[in-house]
Amino acid sequence: MPREIKGLIISRIVVLISIVLVPLAIFLIYNFAEFNLWFSNDPALRYWLIKLLCPIVFSISWLFFLILFANRLATTLDEFDHTISVVPSRLKFFYGINAIYILFIFAFPLITPVISILSFASFAWRLTTFRKKRWEEDTSISKITWVMMVFAALLPLFCSIIVLPEYLVFAGYLLYDIWVPILPYLYIISYSLFTALAIGSLIILFMNSGVSEYEQLFEEPSKKQSYWNIRILELVLFGFFLFLDLADYEVIDLFYILGFIIIIFISIVNFLRGNTKVKSFKSHIFGYFIAAVFIGSNVLFTTSEISELLRVLSLMISAILYIFVFFYTFLRLE
Repeated sequence: MPREIKGLIISRIVVLISIVLVPLAIFLIYNFAEFNLWFSNDPALRYWLIKLLCPIVFSISWLFFLILFANRLATTLDEFDHTISVVPSRLKFFYGINAIYILFIFAFPLITPVISILSFASFAWRLTTFRKKRWEEDTSISKITWVMMVFAALLPLFCSIIVLPEYLVFAGYLLYDIWVPILPYLYIISYSLFTALAIGSLIILFMNSGVSEYEQLFEEPSKKQSYWNIRILELVLFGFFLFLDLADYEVIDLFYILGFIIIIFISIVNFLRGNTKVKSFKSHIFGYFIAAVFIGSNVLFTTSEISELLRVLSLMISAILYIFVFFYTFLRLE
C-alpha cells in the first residue's frame, strides 16, 4: 500500500518534485560547471552550445520521460519501498541519499544521452502516428515515421557527443573533491541518527510489547501512534551524540555499539513477527540482502582499524544495490 501523508501519496509527490528539479538541476550544472568544447575554443560557440542548447535538449528529454512514465515511476517507488521494507528507516534515508548521489555522479551522465535520444525519437513517433487509433500485431511503421525518428534523434546525439567527455571529468571532480572529503561527516551524522533512533525504537518496543514504530513492517498506518515525546527524546539524543563525536569523546563509541546491539535485537523481533504474519515475507530476497549489507557495514565501520577504502567501497556497493533494485523494479512492472 502506498505511503501517504495527510491523504497525499508520497511516491507521486516525489515524481512531481522530480519533474521540476531534474530539468532545473541540468540547467544549473551546465551554467555553473566549466564545461569546454573539445573541438573549439570559441567562447561564443561554447555559450550557445554548452549554456543553452545542451541543457534545453536534455531538460526537454527528461521532462518528456518523467511525464510519460510518471505513473510507472510512482508505482516503482511504492514497490521499491516494499522490497526494502526490512531495512531500518534510518538506513533507508542515509543510504538512499548516498545512492542518489552515486547515481548522479556515475549513471546520470551515461543515462542522459540514452534518455534524450529515446525521448526525441519517441516524440517524433507519437507526432507522426497520433492519428492511428488501433494497432494490430502486423501493423508496420511507415518510412516517414522512421525517418522522423532518426532525424529527431540527431539533435540529442549531437549534444551528447559535445558534452559527454567533459561531463565525465566533472563526475570525477564531484567524486574525489566533494564526496570523499565529506564522507567522515556523513558517517558521523548517520551514526548519531542511527543510535538515537535505535534507543527510541527500543523504548517504543517495550511500550507496545510489539514491533517498533520505526521497523514495523505490517501494521496499518491508521494504527500507528505519533509518539511525539519519543521523537523529542530522539532529537535531543541525536544532538548529544553528534556533539560527542565531533568533539572526539571516546565514550561515543560505547553509545554506537549499544545502538547496534539494540537495532540487531529489534531486527530479529521484526523478522520473527513478520515471518509468522505474512507468507510472502521470505520472498523479499533483495530486501534482506540490502539490510545485511547496511547493518553489517555499520557494525564493522565503528572500529578505527577499517580503512577508508573499505568505507568508500561499502557505500558504493550499497548504492549500487539500491540503484539495481530500483531499475529492476521499474523494468519488471507490467
